[in-house]
Order: sequence, then structure tokens, then C-alpha cells
Amino acid sequence: MSIARWNQMNDALKARSAQADVDVLFLGDSITEMWDKGAWDSHFGKYRAANFGIGGDHTGNVLWRLKNDGMDKLRPKAVVLLIGVNNFGLCGERPEQVAQGVKAVVAQLRQLYPDTKILLNGILPFKQSAQDPARADVKAVNREIAKLDDGSHVFFRDYGARFLQPNGDIAKETMPDFLHLTPQAYNVWAEALAPDIEKLVR
Repeated sequence: MSIARWNQMNDALKARSAQADVDVLFLGDSITEMWDKGAWDSHFGKYRAANFGIGGDHTGNVLWRLKNDGMDKLRPKAVVLLIGVNNFGLCGERPEQVAQGVKAVVAQLRQLYPDTKILLNGILPFKQSAQDPARADVKAVNREIAKLDDGSHVFFRDYGARFLQPNGDIAKETMPDFLHLTPQAYNVWAEALAPDIEKLVR
């Protein structure tokens, strides 16, 4: 993503923060930003949900946004967080570094929104083959960040298996580039998220 586009999106989200009318806050990178409208409207339309995903973001970007973008004005009932995959490809980080970045984001969310429930998504599998080393890296991060689940404010969910074929590979019909989701895959994710979000916003 160009710096100009990132700044434009960030400015729009600052303005959205100032409205302070968000019950369910989706936070993350391009996988969050690119939510299919049909899946979003049908599953989350009943909430005051806001999409704060920005393509290309890694944990450091999200941490900066939480500290500098007026997001303290928000008081969401729930935050749906998916972040970390770009730490591999764009930052060249190892699993332990990625996990530390996710932990820092969760810690900042807890500080910013002490009464908010955080639905922490495990990083989704990427790369076509189940044998690709990137798959093991994702599993290593998810094992570590799963420990953040405290059963009261942070709830970890790994929905990744829903996007895999029986042999563990990823189909182009699910992720055309073996990273980003198709509309069909967004429906799969939405159906997985919906009951968990419903519990958290009660």
C-alpha cells in the first residue's frame, strides 16, 4: 500500500473514531479491510460495527494507530482482532517476534478499553501447501497467543481449519492468492465469528 493511501484511510478512521458510536470494532490488515459487503451486512448489520482494517498493516502499525488516532474516544463492547500475517512477509519476523507484536496490541487494547471483550483471531493459514514452512510459523504464533485467552476479557479463536481442504492445502476458490479471502470464504469466517460475537456483546 502507498503511504498516500494509508494516510487517506487512516484519516477516515480518525474521523470515524470521533463519532464514538461503535459497538463491534474490527481491527486488522487487508483481510479485515476487504470484508465482503454481503457477508458483513448479513452477519454484522444488526450491530454498530466498524471496519478498522488497513491493508499492509502489521502489529506495529496497529499499535501506533491505537496510541495516536483518537481511538480512545471509542467504547466498543467487542473488538475482533486479526493481525500478524504481514509481520512475516513485510517485516521478515520470526514467530516469537510476531507473537510479541500481537501481545503488545492486545495489551494496548486492554489498557484502552478495560471493559471491552477482545475476540482474538488466530492468524489464518496462508500459502497453498500444508507442507509450506509458513504454515508451521503460523501454528507457532497461534500456540503462543492462545495463552492470552483469560476467559473474561480476551477470547482466542483459531478458525483457520475452516479454510483448508481435507489434506490441509488451500484451494484457489477460498484464497485466490493463498492469502486473501473470496466472498465465499468471508461467509465462512462470518458464520464462525457470529455466534462468538453475539456472546461477547450481550
